[in-house]
Amino acid sequence: MLKRTLALTSALVLSLTALASQAADVLRVSAIPDEAPTELLRKFQPLGAYLEQELGMKVEFVPVADYPAVVEALATDRLDMAWLGGFTFVQVYLKTGNAIPLVQREQDAEFISNFITANPEVNSLADLKGKTFAFGSISSTSGSLMPRYFMLQDGIQPESFFSRIGYSGAHDATAAWVQAGRVDAGVLNASVWDKLVANDKVDTDKVRVFASTPTYYDYNWTVRGTLDPALAEKIKQAFLALDPANPAHKEILDLQAASRFIETEPANYKGIEEAARAADLLK
Repeated sequence: MLKRTLALTSALVLSLTALASQAADVLRVSAIPDEAPTELLRKFQPLGAYLEQELGMKVEFVPVADYPAVVEALATDRLDMAWLGGFTFVQVYLKTGNAIPLVQREQDAEFISNFITANPEVNSLADLKGKTFAFGSISSTSGSLMPRYFMLQDGIQPESFFSRIGYSGAHDATAAWVQAGRVDAGVLNASVWDKLVANDKVDTDKVRVFASTPTYYDYNWTVRGTLDPALAEKIKQAFLALDPANPAHKEILDLQAASRFIETEPANYKGIEEAARAADLLK
């Protein structure tokens, strides 16, 4: 009986070891769903192939339903790495205490949000009093938190200032809402706005930028704190090695809307944490 128990225990240990080894051979990657799922996957595919080559392991993109799902998956080690907004990073870091922001795009050190409208009467935030307004996801740094924070600093309390507030769920959806006249104005990530304009996905004869926020730190690639440090370093170096002079690398960088990637650190996002606390989004 004892031999049989030991044999079963050994088999279980070997099975679990094999599963762990198999999981370690796959880098599970995701991103906050700030754009349509098909667009997120299109942007990731060349980057995923590049990382597979540089790391010598399979890289799998794991879609998530919403922003909180990314936070929970990283915190429970069901993801190894994710593209996060500044606020999402703060949430993960406070939840785990050890999440590691590896790199950010160069422009993420001085990021902005754009306020857009299709209403010819709107030329400033003051003109929006009593009108309708759209944020992106409630958990979005550039589509909700930081614009809201700067509004509050200017004495604008959104819930009482606007007649109605909507949450579109994503930056491209906010632009679509404004263009369709569902709201008088909205706010979105400046990088996504530039991409929508460049790809003719928004009618600039109708929709225009009428204001922008001050700068702040935003997006980064973050790994779970329990990831093998050697692997985390290899991932970071792979991002830092992307060179816009290399055509294959430039394709990857262009899809990421990046001129290049640079190192980052948790201290860069303290301002976002303070903004979230000021807006009562963190307890």
